[in-house]
Amino acid sequence: MRVLREEGLEAARPRRRRYSSYAGEEGRACAPNLLLVDASRDLHDFSAAAPGETMVTDVTEFRLPDDARKVYLSPVIDLYDGDVVSFSAGTSPSKALVSEMLAGAVAAAGGGFTLHSDRGWHYRTPDWVAACGSAGVTRSMSRKGHSPDNAACEGFFGRLKVEFFHGRDWSGWRAEEFIAELSSYIRWYREGRLKAFREGGRTVYDTIRGRRERLGLAA
Repeated sequence: MRVLREEGLEAARPRRRRYSSYAGEEGRACAPNLLLVDASRDLHDFSAAAPGETMVTDVTEFRLPDDARKVYLSPVIDLYDGDVVSFSAGTSPSKALVSEMLAGAVAAAGGGFTLHSDRGWHYRTPDWVAACGSAGVTRSMSRKGHSPDNAACEGFFGRLKVEFFHGRDWSGWRAEEFIAELSSYIRWYREGRLKAFREGGRTVYDTIRGRRERLGLAA
């Protein structure tokens, strides 16, 4: 903060999300909030003891200045270390978008995990419930209108928007080019971006992929 003040700089702040997938409650399957530890204190457990144990997901939107189409990103974030286990991106916030994301997560983690989401309509359709059931995925959902319940995924979106999207001139970019660039960023986020981890009472800086390989958690 001192350096920022001396240089007359200001940290970029994530902008408020405009996209909302909420489509009402009636006739749609809900699930309990399994990450909520104490509702009276609004206390959550956004951690996992092992990879592929507990994950979070959501959908975020990008607007490009010269393409009328919006780009939507649907990732799965592993609460063990913040890894982007799977993601899909497209120009429609459709059932196919989240279905592709879920299939990728099941292929990567082998199923049998807990997956937390908000109350978006995608996550309450019969198709989604059936797909989760067949893969042994335990559904968890945020409370209605309570975005802090999915703060771990919101935090990823905030970092993504600040590091990749905001402050960059996207003039002339088409959705297809943008999706390819976004995919490259996510690959760098996993394999090239340093992150602080606590190990044995000390802070260790490593990439998500590099740390998993070092700990014998990835081939």
